[in-house]
Amino acid sequence: QAQLVESGGGSVQPGGSLRLSCTTSGFNLDYYTVAWFRQIPGKEREEVLCISSGDVTQYFENSAKGRFTISRDKAKNTVDLQMNGLKPDDTAVYYCATRPPYEYYCSAYGSEYDLWGQGTQVTVSS
Repeated sequence: QAQLVESGGGSVQPGGSLRLSCTTSGFNLDYYTVAWFRQIPGKEREEVLCISSGDVTQYFENSAKGRFTISRDKAKNTVDLQMNGLKPDDTAVYYCATRPPYEYYCSAYGSEYDLWGQGTQVTVSS
C-alpha cells in the first residue's frame, strides 16, 4: 500500500533552518501534485505550500513567502520543504499530502488530497 513518509523535523532556534522531505514507497512523486500542511495544537490544519505535477509552486500561507520553498528531488523521489528564518509561530506538525494522479493543480482544500504522511514535528524556540 502506498505511503508518504516525512522526515527532517526537529528543534531549532528562531532564525534557523530546517529541510523537510516527503518520500513515498510504491510510486513516483514526479507525477503528483504535492502539498505541505501544518497543524498547530488547538488550531485547524493549514496548507503552507504546494507544487503541482507540472512543477508550479503555489503558496497558501502568506507568512511562508520569502522564507519557505518547495522543490522536487527527482533522483531521490522526494518533495522537500526548505524552511529558513524560522519563527516560534512555525512550530507545528508538518504533513505532506498528494492529490490523485489525474489532478494536475494545487488545491486549497485538504479534503482534495487523498494520501497523507504521518507528520513530522518542527519546534522553534530559544
